Amino acid sequence: QVPLVESGGGLVQAGGSLRLSCAVSGRTISIRTMGWFRQAPGKEREFVAAISWTGSSTNYAESVKGRFTISRDNARNTVALQMNSLKPEDPAVYYCAARRPYSAVLDGSGSYEYWGQGTQVTVSS
Repeated sequence: QVPLVESGGGLVQAGGSLRLSCAVSGRTISIRTMGWFRQAPGKEREFVAAISWTGSSTNYAESVKGRFTISRDNARNTVALQMNSLKPEDPAVYYCAARRPYSAVLDGSGSYEYWGQGTQVTVSS
């Protein structure tokens, strides 16, 4: 098991910023591609961003490119999602997820092995 715990969600005005963090237990984070997903009420869960296990490669959904930045600190077992210029369409529960070790797939396809419980992001207009 690789428990993932998200934090940092909350209420922010449109145009504002939030930084989400995902704390990862276990010793395998350094060999796992990590991703962020979100799910709004009544909608399918959608891919937001992913980062390779070395941190050298990232991928973003078109809807968040240029506004969101994913990063990781393997020494501290954390993955972050910096969200800037938040829009009314960004509110959702945001989930952190971990792929199986050594998977190099940097998108939302296929299966992620572990998921966090999610953190709520609300944007007021």
